[in-house]
Amino acid sequence: MKKDSVRLGVVGLGFMGQTHATNAEEFGHNVVAGTDIDPTARDEFEVAYNATTYEGFEAMYEAEDLDAVAVSTPNTYHEQAVVGALEHGYDVLCEKPLADTLDSAERMAAAARKADGFCMVNFHNRVSTAAELFLGYQEDDHFGDVRHVRANYIRSRGIPGVGSWFTNEELSGGGVVVDIGVHAIDLALYLMGFPPIEDVFAVTRSQFGNRDDYVDPDDWYDATEEAVFDVEDSATALIRCADDRTISLEVAWAANETATQEFVVRGSDAGARLDLGGEELTMLEASKQGADHLVESSISEASIDDTGWRGSDKRFLDAVAAGEAPDFNTVEQALTTQRVMDAIYRSAETGEQVSVENSMEMKTQAPTR
Repeated sequence: MKKDSVRLGVVGLGFMGQTHATNAEEFGHNVVAGTDIDPTARDEFEVAYNATTYEGFEAMYEAEDLDAVAVSTPNTYHEQAVVGALEHGYDVLCEKPLADTLDSAERMAAAARKADGFCMVNFHNRVSTAAELFLGYQEDDHFGDVRHVRANYIRSRGIPGVGSWFTNEELSGGGVVVDIGVHAIDLALYLMGFPPIEDVFAVTRSQFGNRDDYVDPDDWYDATEEAVFDVEDSATALIRCADDRTISLEVAWAANETATQEFVVRGSDAGARLDLGGEELTMLEASKQGADHLVESSISEASIDDTGWRGSDKRFLDAVAAGEAPDFNTVEQALTTQRVMDAIYRSAETGEQVSVENSMEMKTQAPTR
């Protein structure tokens, strides 16, 4: 039954939890409750959103009458919070990645398949003008057969605060691949229509994590003896999909090169260049009009409403209100991305190309919006 207002609970009341709550209120929904182990975070959330707070999500699930839950905890806690919410019949928005390990992600996907509610994963970079433009042209078969995507997400200086959960493998499940690489993998697969993955060859590196001159200058840095940095800060991977379609991936928290979030898509009839979460799409093609020549044309005046985190939250809340599971940012797509990340780490550990098991049915399909 369609709802005018969604009753939302938030698990994890840090920056992203507050972002989901603020967006929900701005879209006219009701932030009912939140949970966090930090009493200060709970106090601030109560004041900001006039919401009831709990130390544990189980207590919130039992006590509150919710329609949906947004989960924004460290990765290692995703499974308990998401599965618990699904078992209570709630719809769930889970922060990326789906989980800290592939086994955990598999269990979450299995729970979602059995649940009355749905689970959507917050790959917010799909909600961009550039991606929408690309999909519009792709639906008209403008690019022909898309065979390769070059995906880059490189920061010159951008290691999250050392001493935070981002750099602690026990809490995060990995480093740059799990944090920002997951966005690059997801968008590349999304632009290709999520073909089945065959195998992966990858190298990961940890060069800069213990150097305070390479952390994010706008972030916080804890150089105490207790600070943990046991994850990778850059990775290179070649991902081979069905029919020998390929994705080349470069991700880095820190590197001695210009920062970039550039994606290049190569098709049989045309190509395209766009930035992750960007507004401009550059078309790359050839023509024989007058003389053989190459065309590089930019589409820069287009725009869509509600991009990024705000757009992703709106799509989730609209689906909850409509009582219909979305075909956008699905848990099954997130599981495919998790399998790729797992293969990257296995390949980096062994130094060999590794296969990716596609245990679920995932037929080649056009991207869905």
